[in-house]
Amino acid sequence: MSKKIAITFPGQGSQTVGMLADLATAFPVVRQTFDEGSQALGVDLWALSQQGPKEQLDETQNTQPAMLCAGMAVMRVMNLQKALSPLVLAGHSLGEYTALVAAGVLELSDAVRLVSMRGRFMQEAVPAGTGAMAAILGLDDDQVREVCATGAQGQVAEAVNFNSPGQVVVAGNAEAIARVAELAKAAGAKRALLLDVSVPSHCALMRPAAERLAEALHAIAFKSPRLPVLHNVSVTEANEPAAIQQLLVEQLFSPVRWVETVREIAGRGAELVLEAGPGKVLTGLAKRIDKSLAALPVFDSASLETAMESINA
Repeated sequence: MSKKIAITFPGQGSQTVGMLADLATAFPVVRQTFDEGSQALGVDLWALSQQGPKEQLDETQNTQPAMLCAGMAVMRVMNLQKALSPLVLAGHSLGEYTALVAAGVLELSDAVRLVSMRGRFMQEAVPAGTGAMAAILGLDDDQVREVCATGAQGQVAEAVNFNSPGQVVVAGNAEAIARVAELAKAAGAKRALLLDVSVPSHCALMRPAAERLAEALHAIAFKSPRLPVLHNVSVTEANEPAAIQQLLVEQLFSPVRWVETVREIAGRGAELVLEAGPGKVLTGLAKRIDKSLAALPVFDSASLETAMESINA
C-alpha cells in the first residue's frame, strides 16, 4: 500500500550549475520541461542551468524560472514512475509557484514568464547592495523579532523566513541587518550569517515590487487548484483564482511560515514528504521541524529510486 505523501518545492538558493543533469540523461521529460520554459521566456534555461555561468544563473530573474522548471521536471518524472496523489503541495517562497503549476492553477509557460518578471521587479525595487538578508541560528522567534525591532533604527529589519525552530532569516536595509546580526550574537545566537543574495525578500522593501506583480498577475489566467496547495502567507488553501493572486502579492512582503507549513502537512496525515527539485534544503528542515515525518529529496536517479521504494514500502 502506498504511503500518504506531500510534495514540497524548493525556492531560490537551491540552484546549482549542472542541476538535474543525471535525471535528464535517464528521462527526456526533464529536458522537455526546460525547453517548454525556455520557449516561453526566450532564454535557453537548460543551457544556463547546465553551463552557467553561475553568476548569470544566480541572477534573480534567471534563477526563478530555472528553479520552477527544475521542480516541475522532477514532478513529471515522479508521475511517470507512479501516478501520484499527494495529500497536499507546498513550496518555499518561489517554490509556491511550482506547487501552483503542479496543482493545475497555472500553465508552466505562464508561470515561467511570471516568475521572471517577479525576479526583475524584486531586483529593481531595491538597488544592489542596499538590501541584505541574514540567517540567525540559535534564538527563538520572539528573540529574533526583538533584535529586529532594536536594530531597525528607522530602517527595515524584519524576521522573514521561519525555516525551522532556531533558524530564522531576517531581511531589510543592509545597515539595519548588519546591526541585527551583531545584536543577535550579543543575545546568544550561535551564528548570524549574512546571506549571499541580491534581494532582501519577504520584507517591506518589496512592497513596490508587489504592486507591479499584482498588475502582472491579473494579466494571466489562473484556474482553481486540482490539488490542495498551502500558501506561505496563510498556511491555508485558497480555491478562488482571485484569492490565490492576492496571496502571491502579499507573499512578496510577508514572512514564509515554513515551520507552520510543515506542521500542517504532518497534521493532515502525511507519512512522507518529498522535495521535488535540486538540493536537500527542505528535507533537512522537515526533519528538524517534525522528527516523526519521513522526508526525502528527489533530484537524481538514485534519490528517485529511493523515494519510489519508500512510497511503496
